[in-house]
Amino acid sequence: MDFINKEIENYALEHSQNESDVLKKLNRETYAKVIQPRMLSGHMQGNLLSMFSKMIKPKQILEIGTYTGYSAICLAQGLQEHGKLHTIDINEELEKIVRSFIREAGLDENINYHIGDAMKILPTLNETFDLVFIDADKKNYSGYFDLVFDKVRSGGYIIADNVLWSGKVLDQKDEMDMDTKIIDAFNKKVHADQRVEHMLLPIRDGLMIVRKK
Repeated sequence: MDFINKEIENYALEHSQNESDVLKKLNRETYAKVIQPRMLSGHMQGNLLSMFSKMIKPKQILEIGTYTGYSAICLAQGLQEHGKLHTIDINEELEKIVRSFIREAGLDENINYHIGDAMKILPTLNETFDLVFIDADKKNYSGYFDLVFDKVRSGGYIIADNVLWSGKVLDQKDEMDMDTKIIDAFNKKVHADQRVEHMLLPIRDGLMIVRKK
């Protein structure tokens, strides 16, 4: 579902920071070689993630759901000097493309790429994170949120992607499929959490922006 007029979106992109050569190449390669390329963050969302990261100036970032590495590269652009981004993905088949583009972006020293089940890997990470980006399997969104919450510093941010789920969150409750019910429940969970400030942005497929008090 398109949440914004395509001409308006194109105008916005034409008057936004240009996509880097590395990201353009990654975008093309993802669409040419990978199943479900729509999962890529893309130019608009990537720009926004990069801007958020540069505003926050994080020392430590956690990303759950690497896919082909587009969002990791964007988020890493705002890291402090010697900062680290940990990114986790269960799909080992994408390792070659992810590692090659991390290297091409000059971020080998800044990005730690973990392959495996995030629910098992997260408890082994002992860092305190300034920024967390959740963009993985939707059934575990609430679980990821709970696992990372105590690892986020006070004043730190959690951003969750796909929280509008192609507009299906507007369906009647009895008409929602299971994934939509899970996303809707996650949105309601965050909205009721007194430990955070939050805003749901209707950008692309929806971003839930959460600030830990």
